[in-house]
Formats: sequence, structure tokens, C-alpha cells
Amino acid sequence: MEMDKDLKIALKAAREGVKTIKEFQSKKLNIREKGFHDLVTDADIATEKTILGIIKEHFPDDEILAEESENEEVLSDKRTWIVDPIDGTTNFAHQFPVFCVSVALWENKKPKVGVVIEVNRHEEFTAVAGEGAWLNGEKISVSGKTEPRNAFVGTGFPYNDLSLVDPYLKMFRHLMEKLQGMRRPGAATFDLCCVACGRFDGFYEYSLHAWDVAAAALIVQEAGGTVTDWNGESGWLFGQRIIAGNPDIHQYLLKCIEEYIPEKQRKNITH
Repeated sequence: MEMDKDLKIALKAAREGVKTIKEFQSKKLNIREKGFHDLVTDADIATEKTILGIIKEHFPDDEILAEESENEEVLSDKRTWIVDPIDGTTNFAHQFPVFCVSVALWENKKPKVGVVIEVNRHEEFTAVAGEGAWLNGEKISVSGKTEPRNAFVGTGFPYNDLSLVDPYLKMFRHLMEKLQGMRRPGAATFDLCCVACGRFDGFYEYSLHAWDVAAAALIVQEAGGTVTDWNGESGWLFGQRIIAGNPDIHQYLLKCIEEYIPEKQRKNITH
């Protein structure tokens, strides 16, 4: 079957982004803080320029929402490419191995294409709405785990929004006691893709942005998983709060959030 044209360009852009990142891995990085604990490097800027250049060459009329471009986080009815040049910049800056390129296309305010490439292992996760999810050309699916005691779950530790730390840590302790294991790789795109291919049975985090989830959440959905915000609803793209997993573990995590996170703190961030 011929590859979807949008997926083809998304893959091309992401792969060229990976090449740009690799050019910087042997160099001394210029690192600065663009916000509290929020790093940006010259590699982020150059990689985004590479990716957007390819997208604009092929689709000059499409809109762009990218992390380093200072766009307002909104979605119009137009086709919109949502790009994170390096998800896991702090990992990258410290030469810790997990960081990804993420390229998504949304159309009519719905995800159409998602591509995530983990740079060091060069794992290419892809999805097209309605056509399934893939890892390096092999079809993937979420796990079949149903019991929390057998579940392996990913999470993230928010770096610039500490407003939920106390209830978050209480929930974290509960999950440490109930689950088989928990991990925090430090790149939400990778965490979500680990859910999609069955490595993780679930994932939850807050203080995320659209470019952190736009591609990878589609990959989870196309792999048979469930993705919601912390209210069990569909506002995860801009709500900064996400739960993903196979249906059973997603439901378990949602119940834990309802138990440990006050209702007012489960609400989505609005723009």
C-alpha cells in the first residue's frame, strides 16, 4: 500500500530533524533557560528550522504550532503541523539518552498523522488516523494487562509547575505500592509511544504542551489505547493533563487521579 503523502513528509521532516540533532551531539551546546527549569539549546532551534523548512516546502499554506516558534497554543480549522524538535531537551543537554523528535498533523481539529523518532535507538513510531500504529514498519498494539499489580507505568515529574506536587506525590506513593513498577524516562512523547507498543501499560503526567502529546497520543489511540485528560474527557491536547493506557490500566489511573487529585486541580488549563 502506498504511504500516505502527509505521513511521508512528516517522516522526511522528522528524519532530517534527527540528522540535525546528531550534528550537535559532538559539539559544545549553547544552553539557556527560557523559563523556570525549562531549557533550550541551539540544537532545538536548528532542528525546528530543519523540520519546518521541509513542511513549508511541501505545504506552504498549512499552519504551524511549534515549541520554539513562540506560537500561541490554539488550533484553527486549518491543517496544522504540531512540532517538538527535541522532546527531552534536559536529557539531551545532559547527554542522557532518551529524547525524541515529534511531528504531528492535525486536520479539522483532529489528529491525522503522528511521527515520533527516539534519536539514540532510532525507533520510528508512526500512525495515520484509522490505519493503525507502527514501530519501524511493524504493527504495534497496547498491552493486554488488566491487573494493576502486573502493570508497568510511566509518569513525568513536572519541571516548571509545582502546584500539584503534594497530591501528585501521594498518588505516586500509592502507585509504587500497587503497581509492578514505575519509570520516568523524561520525554512524554517516548512515554506515550512505550504505551502504544506495550512496554508501558499506562502513563500519566501534567504540565505538558500540545507539542508533547499531539503525535504520540494518536499513536497510542491507533494502537488500541485510550487517551483522555484527567477528567476522562477529550481535552488532553491543550489541557496540560493526560492519561493514556490500555483500557483497563487507563481506567485504574483515572480512578487514582480522582481519589488523590482535588477536583479543582484536575481541571484543564484553558487558553
